[in-house]
Amino acid sequence: MNSLMTRRENRTARKGKSARQRRLARLGVGAGLLAAAMVVVRAEEGTAAAPSAPLGEPTPSKDTEGPLAYRKMSLEELMSLDITSVSKHSEPYRDAPAAIQVITEDEIRRSGATSIPEALRLADNLEVARKNSHDWAISARGFNTELSNKLLVLIDGRTVYTPLFSGVFWDEQDYLLADIDRIEVISGPGGTLWGANAVNGVINITTKSAKETQGTYLEAGGGSTLRDFGGLRYGGSLGTNTFYRIYGKYSDQANEVIANGTGASDGWSRGQGGFRVDSEPSPQNLITLQGDVYASGEHVPTGGSAKTSGGNLLGRFSHTFSEDSDLSLQVYYDRTHLYDPVPKSAFAPAGILVNDLDTYDVDFQHRLGLADWNHLVWGLGYRFTRDASQNAPALAFRPPVLNQDLFSGFVQDEIKIMRQLSLTLGTKVEHNDYTGFEVEPSARVQWDVATNHMAWGAVSRAVRTPSRIDRDAFEPNPPPRILGDSPHFLSETLIAYELGYRAQIGPRFATSVSGFYNEYDDVRSLGFTPATIVPLFFQNNLEGSTYGLELSASYQVTSWWRLHGGYDLLKEHLRVKPGQVDLNHALNETSDPQQQFSLRSSMDLPGNVEFDPMLRWVDTLHNNNGGVVGTVPSYFELDVRVAWHITKHLELAVVGQSLLHDHHAEYGLPSPNREEIERSVYGKLTWRF
Repeated sequence: MNSLMTRRENRTARKGKSARQRRLARLGVGAGLLAAAMVVVRAEEGTAAAPSAPLGEPTPSKDTEGPLAYRKMSLEELMSLDITSVSKHSEPYRDAPAAIQVITEDEIRRSGATSIPEALRLADNLEVARKNSHDWAISARGFNTELSNKLLVLIDGRTVYTPLFSGVFWDEQDYLLADIDRIEVISGPGGTLWGANAVNGVINITTKSAKETQGTYLEAGGGSTLRDFGGLRYGGSLGTNTFYRIYGKYSDQANEVIANGTGASDGWSRGQGGFRVDSEPSPQNLITLQGDVYASGEHVPTGGSAKTSGGNLLGRFSHTFSEDSDLSLQVYYDRTHLYDPVPKSAFAPAGILVNDLDTYDVDFQHRLGLADWNHLVWGLGYRFTRDASQNAPALAFRPPVLNQDLFSGFVQDEIKIMRQLSLTLGTKVEHNDYTGFEVEPSARVQWDVATNHMAWGAVSRAVRTPSRIDRDAFEPNPPPRILGDSPHFLSETLIAYELGYRAQIGPRFATSVSGFYNEYDDVRSLGFTPATIVPLFFQNNLEGSTYGLELSASYQVTSWWRLHGGYDLLKEHLRVKPGQVDLNHALNETSDPQQQFSLRSSMDLPGNVEFDPMLRWVDTLHNNNGGVVGTVPSYFELDVRVAWHITKHLELAVVGQSLLHDHHAEYGLPSPNREEIERSVYGKLTWRF
């Protein structure tokens, strides 16, 4: 069981073709296109406006002037930045009634991050811990365990969580960071719009349009731990209103260490490439086609090497009727492949788990204004997945091949009760093959207290539907079973209560604060078979609550110096239901610090020099150590980036990460073999032309 809970989160995969899949894909695309055509024919006519940004499509930048320019936003511009995650249509960040933070392209660049997980450290409302060279633990508002499963992540509208454990394999998610427009991070449930597993938060990563990435971009560097890396992108045009880009990226990461400083044998390398085409055949229509492929190899400390690979292809069509009405249709295919060495256990020899997952997804959305005071957004979706496993002796899934259908629909109505008061009501309804129908309603109120001052509150229901590990996993293979499959495992549920306040106080200071109280039921537990004890199996015997506070603030000290700070408080109270049992004593589903804070400084110094230090403190992390409490000690850490713009085209940067320790633990159980993160320094050269 411990092997399952610590190893299965390392990666997932997707593969395979069948006539049935192709028929389903064609059927889904055809049905979506038919629905879009019907809406176009029957929709209201009006003066066309510039297309909005549905399903994560970036809003065109007003600050970009060619391939060499950076979007250096003032606080006023940042608060006015259009976002899409809260309401599934564009709205200013300052007016979004949710606990949301926005990571801009310039913040990513100045952080020195070289991967998406590193960039997510910029979100104060996330818990981000590096486990080893290639694995990360990332969550919002708790439950950041080995099988973290309550955070939904999207890249350009494509869901990247895996149904293997309802979480994210962060070593498989990457992009050329220079081409990311923004990352929107919602802490709190988003199930009403985004569906199951958007329980504690949503991360929506939006890349730039091809029009915004014209010209050539080249980056290269290397250092002590990040041994070498490089990226290349070229953007051009195929006509007056059609633009494209192609890109490639590679990185090679050295081993991290264990407590005594010995190498952990977990180094890895990864390559990724892709393309994007954006066409605007008319002012009312936008068409996007994009895709990515990747492959990586990872050393496993227990022996052998894991391999992952995959790719995706996404198409999106958007049509604008008027300023208040538009529709979009999105279709994508996603495939990943996993080859993972599974170490021997006390009950089975070592072996290889091979897992392939194919995902076909169709999503349709329509926004319309019913009146000046009433705006409606609704949509329909269908997803087909085929999960195929070649089982290992120490871990297996039954059935080895599983086809699943997910049908969904949502509606959200925004009602302006009076000039300063708005009410938003909505729900999402899904049907999955494990638990049938799931309903996720919410009610959200927004009060514009004064100019640039907004208060909000929300009550929401969200669910985390069963994954293959919850229902279908067993070990060892063949019997006798120590861990058995759990066909009666139910969805975990959440009722969330939230209050928040966001304000811009003059041109130099902006702040946001949110508080929450969450009630959880039917949370995963580990039970046993009466009389024989084994096999063990998963149940829903836990319940409990969490509450906390999230605070962030930005201060423009001078025109060349900005400060940003964040603080999180989280209290967790998970317990076994009366009369029930959990062999892990309600410890296995939480692995979180009670407090954390960060402070960032961004300075534009004379001589075209940028200086960006980031200090963070993370409280003691408590986790499950075989049914008793284990800990990761609290720590301070410092990252620093110094960059010199040699010319308008050329930039040289030196980045130091985890500078306060030779090495220290951010995650994991107490053990001499717990992996720790080393101090790292690297240099980077960037050329734009």
